[in-house]
Amino acid sequence: MAIPITLQQCSKTFADGTRALQPLDLTIAASETIVLLGPSGCGKTTTLRIIAGLESPDAGGKVLFDRSDVTAVPIEKRNVGMVFQSYALFPNMTVEGNIEYGLRVRGMAAADRTARVKEMLAMMRIEPLARRRIDQLSGGQRQRVALARAIAPRPRVLLLDEPLTALDAKLREDLRLEIDRLLRSLGITSVYVTHDQAEAMALGDRIAVMANGRIAQIGTPHDIYFTPADAFVADFIGTMNRVRGVVVGGRLRFPGGHVALANGSAAEEVMFRPEDLRVVDESSAQFRGKVVSAFFLGDHTRLVIDAGSDAMLVARIQDRSRFQPGEVVHCAVDPQAVLVLPPASL
Repeated sequence: MAIPITLQQCSKTFADGTRALQPLDLTIAASETIVLLGPSGCGKTTTLRIIAGLESPDAGGKVLFDRSDVTAVPIEKRNVGMVFQSYALFPNMTVEGNIEYGLRVRGMAAADRTARVKEMLAMMRIEPLARRRIDQLSGGQRQRVALARAIAPRPRVLLLDEPLTALDAKLREDLRLEIDRLLRSLGITSVYVTHDQAEAMALGDRIAVMANGRIAQIGTPHDIYFTPADAFVADFIGTMNRVRGVVVGGRLRFPGGHVALANGSAAEEVMFRPEDLRVVDESSAQFRGKVVSAFFLGDHTRLVIDAGSDAMLVARIQDRSRFQPGEVVHCAVDPQAVLVLPPASL
């Protein structure tokens, strides 16, 4: 049965005085998958380890599983499953031996263990690997075994710490789909740590973007992407164009032209996504620029444009137009897509 998780004023200061986590409040709904996203050192893995029971919060912090205080309960009694980047499998055991291990430790009867291992092998589509040793498996196969071992005891909470980082790009994408399918089918409360934005957007019911030991913003992938709380969140999630200039008559003017501002903003810097930067006819253009680079990526073309602003602009073009470096293009941005954000608050 899925349970909610609550963190109350959980901070973490290590013995050397390093403050890895500022006092943090977080509520995770039963059956929800929440992704802790952020750069290295932001506190996301420390938060995960506090939920697991591998770290204790500073005095006053509490961890609640379904309203029960488990702050002082060790990891082996919290009934959590964990999947690590390093897999942490037993090399001296077979695949089925690894999956069975946690069940045997919990005292499950032999017949029930056999049935559960068979169920996990089928769920993770690794039945042919049952008798293989761990050193005979590829990285993707090992990660599937690690997932099977973590969920075999039917934990109340599943915790995943950068589980796909060590894999190549294509395998990461394939396993991302597998993990999403798995989490949806299990309906288990899950916490997923990553620095990969695509993983976070694909897997999270909600994303908590972290920086400097705090949560900068928490919300659905849609909320985080389209309504970031500040410039740090906007820059960390996807690509963001920045334009600086002088506001004249509701328009931000810069050497290449202007960007119209909505809601009477007087900001001297605006931001907008590459997909909101359109190449248009000269008659409807707001500004012009010169193509620096054009990368055809199959489903879209990525243009790097010099429009005279402080930084190059990036456009994501969906049509089949072809562009050449040095070509002059005319551009426009929907005022409703322009973001005026405060600087990073953390």
